[in-house]
Amino acid sequence: MAKSYSNAYIFRFALIMVIIVATTLSVAFAFLKPLQDANRRIEKIMNLLQAANIPVDKDNADSLYLSHLIAEAMVDPATGEYVSIFRADGTFELGEERAFDVDMRKLVYAQRLYREGRSEDNPALPLFMIRGTEGDTLFIIPLFGRGLWGPVWGNIAVGADRNTIKGATFDHQGETPGLGAEINQRFFMDTFIGKRLFDQEGEFQSVKVVKGGVSTLPEERRIHAVDAISGGTITSDGVSEMLFDGLKSYVPFLQKAI
Repeated sequence: MAKSYSNAYIFRFALIMVIIVATTLSVAFAFLKPLQDANRRIEKIMNLLQAANIPVDKDNADSLYLSHLIAEAMVDPATGEYVSIFRADGTFELGEERAFDVDMRKLVYAQRLYREGRSEDNPALPLFMIRGTEGDTLFIIPLFGRGLWGPVWGNIAVGADRNTIKGATFDHQGETPGLGAEINQRFFMDTFIGKRLFDQEGEFQSVKVVKGGVSTLPEERRIHAVDAISGGTITSDGVSEMLFDGLKSYVPFLQKAI
């Protein structure tokens, strides 16, 4: 009888502790979520502005974004036409979908379903038009892909010719420190500046991260390549794949100025 009582006591104690812990976690999540969402928003803004080579920090991110933003747009992947345009003054010129609200992970998954014939919906593509420090218009294209240990993502800024890269930012969830994790360092990201997405015939080439270095390629291919990170081969391949797959979707839009 004593043993039965002891087991019942242990069960009740464990149940009460589970309820207390679950309640505490739920309250903490509800309290912290607005802060987490705000941090993610600021980080996204900073990455967009840094891709446009605009110096930014957490304190001035919001104001700089509003002063440099021309518009957020959604683009039809089949025609390259705008299907939604959200202006910096907070109004929609066209449509009703903001590029800033797009979850790139979900977008890439939806694109895969479409390519594999498992969905009839070919989702619209987010695009950011940012005014650069010299007053030029930059088209910022967000990207999402896979690295060695988890997702990688980034932004590519393309100039008014819709061909020449003017800036780039990349980041990762859990790549190897000192190796693949170096994709978010300026020494790597800045190597994309001046590279081109199309060749002289107007054919899409993307930009490839090359193991062994750009110098190993024929001269005409070097404008479409950057040096890989030493020891980060799989992450470099992931960035190359992300660039090709992501930017290829924007080709109908980009070719309008080629």
